[in-house]
Amino acid sequence: MGKQQDTTLDQHVSGQANGNGLSKPAHALTFTQVTEDIKANAENGLSSAEAKERHSKYGTNELGDAGGVEPGKILIRQIANAMTLVLIMAMVVSFAIKSWIEGGVVAAVIGLNIVIGFMQEFKAEKTMDSLKSLSSPTANAVRDGKTVNIPTVEIVPGDMVEIKTGDTVPADVRLIEAVNFETDEALLTGESLPVRKDADAVFDEDTGPGDRLNVAYSSSVVTKGRARGIVYATGMYTEIGSIAAALRKKDSRVRPVKRKPDGSAKPHRYAQAWTLTLSDAIGRFLGINVGTPLQKQLSRLAVLLFFVAVICAIIVEAANNFSSQQEVIIYAVATGLSMIPASLVVILTICMAAGTKRMVERHVIVRNLRSLEALGGVTDICSDKTGTLTQGKMMAKKAWIPAKGTYSIGETDETSNPTVGELQFSPEEPRNIKAGEEKHDVVTYDDELKDNEHLEHFLRVAALDNLAIVQKDEDDKWTARGDPTEIAIQVFAARFGWNKSTFVSGNKPMWKEVAEFPFDSDVKKMSVIFEEAATGQKQVFTKGAVERVIGSCINLYQDESGNPVEMTEAIQAEILQNMEAIASLGLRCLALASKDFEGEINKDEEVDRNSIENGLTFRGLVGLYDPPRPESASSVRQAHEAGIIVHMLTGDHKGTAQAIAADVGILPTHMKDLSKEVLDAIVMEASVFDKLSDDEIDALPVLPLVVARCAPNTKVRMIEALHRRKAFAAMTGDGVNDSPSLKRADVGIAMGQSGSDVAKDASDIVLTDDNFASILNAVEEGRRMFDNI
Repeated sequence: MGKQQDTTLDQHVSGQANGNGLSKPAHALTFTQVTEDIKANAENGLSSAEAKERHSKYGTNELGDAGGVEPGKILIRQIANAMTLVLIMAMVVSFAIKSWIEGGVVAAVIGLNIVIGFMQEFKAEKTMDSLKSLSSPTANAVRDGKTVNIPTVEIVPGDMVEIKTGDTVPADVRLIEAVNFETDEALLTGESLPVRKDADAVFDEDTGPGDRLNVAYSSSVVTKGRARGIVYATGMYTEIGSIAAALRKKDSRVRPVKRKPDGSAKPHRYAQAWTLTLSDAIGRFLGINVGTPLQKQLSRLAVLLFFVAVICAIIVEAANNFSSQQEVIIYAVATGLSMIPASLVVILTICMAAGTKRMVERHVIVRNLRSLEALGGVTDICSDKTGTLTQGKMMAKKAWIPAKGTYSIGETDETSNPTVGELQFSPEEPRNIKAGEEKHDVVTYDDELKDNEHLEHFLRVAALDNLAIVQKDEDDKWTARGDPTEIAIQVFAARFGWNKSTFVSGNKPMWKEVAEFPFDSDVKKMSVIFEEAATGQKQVFTKGAVERVIGSCINLYQDESGNPVEMTEAIQAEILQNMEAIASLGLRCLALASKDFEGEINKDEEVDRNSIENGLTFRGLVGLYDPPRPESASSVRQAHEAGIIVHMLTGDHKGTAQAIAADVGILPTHMKDLSKEVLDAIVMEASVFDKLSDDEIDALPVLPLVVARCAPNTKVRMIEALHRRKAFAAMTGDGVNDSPSLKRADVGIAMGQSGSDVAKDASDIVLTDDNFASILNAVEEGRRMFDNI
């Protein structure tokens, strides 16, 4: 069974059933088609006999056992390099000529080096253990028409499973029914927000894992609602299984035969492939074509010194007419041994240990000593965006009020502090402001509030239709608590002195909450009803997705005349154009609206939410984003000055990724001067990149600097493409989805604060502050150590 699984795994397609048993990937089929293809029963589930038969056919629903890392193979890998082999020969010869002290020193050096390498490689086994711990022990499946709780390992393709809030999804499931159903897929896609599922949707075959809303993935956690679905993939055939397979995958050690387009090849091509394979094997055994740049140089040096030592010994023997006297032989051998720097390995280990200690002070924990020297040879860094290049916090960057204009907030590294950040104003709409040609006047918060009724309406919605708390702590430092999006909007209101706490707290609050309608994924809005203490007037405040909010609005104010204008389709189109202009800057856009409310709210009676959220007055748009770290731009510039190319591989959408990449300097400033071919290659979506063959990727004028909507395999393919271009790559990551690329990279760098255990186990280095700038610190230390050695 295991061998059969291994042979079919290589041909497995993402989204397919075990053994590619569906006519198309599950997300590209209706649930009825999936049920028919997989021969399942959506009502009564499988019978016990069918489940037993499928269990025999497909095996258990687990990530399997890779057999572990065999200690014997680890030991061979530590010995099989030129430097160690030369030292072993030196040790043997030293003992043979009874030079006990020198032989003992060399033996100690060899032993210490092997033990350190052995222990570090043995720890890699934890990566698979961490992956296995993600699964749930039991699951609810329908068997013989009854819902039964069975061990997750017994789930088979065709099982109908029921999942609800708090459950861990037992396998990859094509949803049949989803009621308010959301799952946390951060381990697969890196997306921090729960994903709303839609059982009725059908997607294109090439849709990435993060956008398949009709599928629930194995090991993801249900954060809301309930669902039913048909299991189509189990064990190593699930998306999490593909990550496990990528962690186990080893490069082929056989050179492929170069063939003609028709598949044939001339005899000399077979001889060429065999010769290259043999030379690779010898080079790999001696360590002269694998490992870090420093390790390759040391291995080549060891081979060279070995031949020099042999030549020196021959010269001594020749000078003594090849005498066989013991004294001459000992002298010849001693002369040869003097050419071999036995203490070099000790010096190398001491240098790396000292470098490791210095790195701790610079927020870098080194898990693998060899990675420090490897950092010195890095030519490319592949980085995630969120929390590494950016702050991992939301901030309101833009606000558009139709009757006034566009407000912008300057850069700040204190996203929770409403007292920092320059306020700029332009009377233009966002759609009329061209990128790079913005002309804003710097204004003060107090001046803008004078006789500005429309801004006050906007701020009232921003402050009161909000659950976040922004306040100073005991140390007089600004802190925030709540949803990141709401914190950003609350901070924006607080910049003008309109913090919610000033309106609703105290013995005589200015506003009193009457009712709350929380954000719902179906309506994509949140609303509250507040009553003003001074007048007794109730008002509805609403915020949410732009399309949904403007659809509930009947008018808006477009100028200072004081007369509202009817919300027509033409005006809605203009608002959407402004939304797109804000979104093109990499910002997430929300709409704000309000209205007077004359009715009564009885807490004992159910209120019709639809009537509350209709007949609104549109108040404006707010644009939010995760701002770059202040030091990111300078760090990227330093990387470029050091000859290092920085690539951004992110799960975000293309517009957001491109805007942040431009902000921090990953993208060149002279984009307009580049050819279309280069422009298309520099910024790509993963769906485009993944469709390219290896030959097509190698033919690109440049490898992408930005890849958006990345899947785990996208990152692995980028690392492999860099390797084919003889680049030495470092990869950063924090999620389970990053672990295959972290392991394939020459240097894997995990995030210490936000990183998962799986990512840390797969990495060589851990950043304690999750900061891109710390990578440059590590590279600097690696180059210094390289120069010292």
